[in-house]
Amino acid sequence: MKYTQLGRTGLKVSRLVLGTMNFGPQTEEADSHTIMDAALDAGLNIFDTANVYGWGENKGRTESIIGNWFARDASRRDKVVLATKVYGNMGTDGEAWPNHDRLSAVNIRRAVDASLKRLHTDHIDLYQFHHVDRRTPVEEIWQAVDVLIKQGKILYAGSSNFPGWKIAQTNETARRIGSYGLVSEQCLYNLAERRAEMEVIPAAQEYGLGVIPWSPLHGGLLGGVLKKENEGARRASGRSADALANSSVREKVQAYEDLLGKHGLEPGEAALAWLLTRPGVTGPIVGPRTVEQLRSALRAVELELSEEVLAGLEEIFPGPGPSPEAFAW
Repeated sequence: MKYTQLGRTGLKVSRLVLGTMNFGPQTEEADSHTIMDAALDAGLNIFDTANVYGWGENKGRTESIIGNWFARDASRRDKVVLATKVYGNMGTDGEAWPNHDRLSAVNIRRAVDASLKRLHTDHIDLYQFHHVDRRTPVEEIWQAVDVLIKQGKILYAGSSNFPGWKIAQTNETARRIGSYGLVSEQCLYNLAERRAEMEVIPAAQEYGLGVIPWSPLHGGLLGGVLKKENEGARRASGRSADALANSSVREKVQAYEDLLGKHGLEPGEAALAWLLTRPGVTGPIVGPRTVEQLRSALRAVELELSEEVLAGLEEIFPGPGPSPEAFAW
């Protein structure tokens, strides 16, 4: 496994992040534990989750699965950089109770304690804001975060789905009041969705945030979906099926798969390897449902794309360009 620093911090993390959103809804607990075992054995040391994962009546289930894995062997916890998130409503009786969501100081305090209990740990290494809270002052958020850091319950704070201007506002506020600020941004970023290059990634680089892309295969669109359809293995579903209904998207995906096939490359592995070449990227989140999917993702870390392949990918999926040139003269 290869490692890098998380943004401007001294924290060393693997170039792939284990995403756990499938644990519970799609992958049973025993299989989830097997995947985490394999990830740790391979040197993958940062695991990402969120308090709402498990969804619906089962929200919190994913954190509990991870916590049960830690409980089986206490030595695992010290090897893992544990990241979770706060924002979604965690009301337990099926209703959206007030003050059980967003980023108020009261909800952050409540949510951290609940996550710690489910995760069977006394601290969270990276506590991430899952979405922008348009109602809570940034000063209040940092006040709550600084208390938790002093209590030893969290070590670093990160954001997810923040626009560039919000990253700037949040870290400028932190600087003004003497807080450390955000150290990471988790954003939608992949070959087929490159809008983050306009402002989000430049803002993250300017403020020393590590970029952690989610959905690196764009819901399976970049994972060889057309080849799988032709082989009768599995038809596209969800985001990739919706995208392929657009003929121009289907043509791009076909060109993408043809290019990689010409060079003997697996599409999913190449898509991850491309992200690892991008400026500011710490490591993409991979969310395997099986150990074999994890092994495929691990191969991407050692994959070096040739200049010819990189040029071909750029031609098929061109980036938007930086701001303001992307939308102005």
